[in-house]
Amino acid sequence: MEIERKFTIKELPANLENQTCLIIEQAYLNTDPVIRIRRQNDEYYLTYKGKGLLAREEYNLPLNKEAYGHLRTKADGNIISKKRYLFPIDTPEFKEGYLPPADMPALTIELDVFEAPFAPLVIAEVEFPDEEAANSFIAPSWFAEDVTFNKEYHNSNLSLKKF
Repeated sequence: MEIERKFTIKELPANLENQTCLIIEQAYLNTDPVIRIRRQNDEYYLTYKGKGLLAREEYNLPLNKEAYGHLRTKADGNIISKKRYLFPIDTPEFKEGYLPPADMPALTIELDVFEAPFAPLVIAEVEFPDEEAANSFIAPSWFAEDVTFNKEYHNSNLSLKKF
């Protein structure tokens, strides 16, 4: 299960250049259900995503460069290019009353800076081990609107956007 919340941001963090950066290109073969191909640096994947906004099934299968290139020619809509910056959250904050389990995995902000034609769109995503943690999470002050339940901000819908 993929359990994540999505946010717009107020401004780019000052230390962006110091963070791990992944170069991502992704395209959609289908949007219902979501079947996506992705190049992330020099790795290639085919992904199936089930229905849902906060939580949904997700399966990733490895591809090679040739298979990715072949499937890319069959993609519908826009091909999405973005840089993903990874920000570990050292001390995540949660609503009063929620106690994260001792074995809770570390949380990371995935900050997606989209390239044309989507620029200047920037979306921050945080993945969680369960829905209770996701719903209890208090976003950092540099986050703006929670757009988790706004389908416009799902990449599969962005791929269909007309310019």
